[in-house]
Amino acid sequence: MDRASSPRLSQLMDWLIDAFFTAASLATVLLVLTAFASTLAPGLAHARDLGTVGPLHPIAEPDMLDEILARLQAKQASGELAQLRQQALDRAQQTIHTPPPVPGLRRAQVTRRFRLDPSVRVDEPIVDHQGRVIVAAGTVANPLSVVTMRAELLLFDGRDAAQVATAATELARAAAAGRPVKPVLVGGSPAQLSEAWKRPVYFDQGGRLVQRFGIAAVPARVRQDGLALLVEEFAPK
Repeated sequence: MDRASSPRLSQLMDWLIDAFFTAASLATVLLVLTAFASTLAPGLAHARDLGTVGPLHPIAEPDMLDEILARLQAKQASGELAQLRQQALDRAQQTIHTPPPVPGLRRAQVTRRFRLDPSVRVDEPIVDHQGRVIVAAGTVANPLSVVTMRAELLLFDGRDAAQVATAATELARAAAAGRPVKPVLVGGSPAQLSEAWKRPVYFDQGGRLVQRFGIAAVPARVRQDGLALLVEEFAPK
């Protein structure tokens, strides 16, 4: 089989090259590919000699690693590899500075308050290093019975100017009262807002906080109320 009659191999070569274009150097790419190829070796150890059936011919198909090396060298010489790496870095920086917004949220129009019980049920026993049961299966535990929430959470969308202004006001009031509050974005750039406010601004990556606290609209605040959490969605001013 010659190169012209092997379009699938050619596509595989391109795919493998593009899959590893974020590597720091050509040597790193080859190291990863060599490690990948070595994972096939254990399977070859179980092969058996079944004898010879029919005539034998030299292998005409190009070696996969040689083909990948040639294409990588061509891409590196043309500058395409460096361009692909830069594009990957740009995308990574964009994700860091402006993460994907949390989906499914709306802007709060009215105030909604509800209490949330953070208790969890232990389905399997928790044991120590000696196998002794510390927490029995079926135990229901409330973490707020042993720890306290160190700061309130204020969730809002940084792409909405009204929400940003409301959050700034809420943070100023909390600071004046000596009440710690963590600002958490569900959209927008935490890096940009941190620079503007000269304080850390967090982001709800993957919407984990929104899902955990059952938040449907923002702005919203979460604070401890005894052994429960008080969640409040409120309209921006």
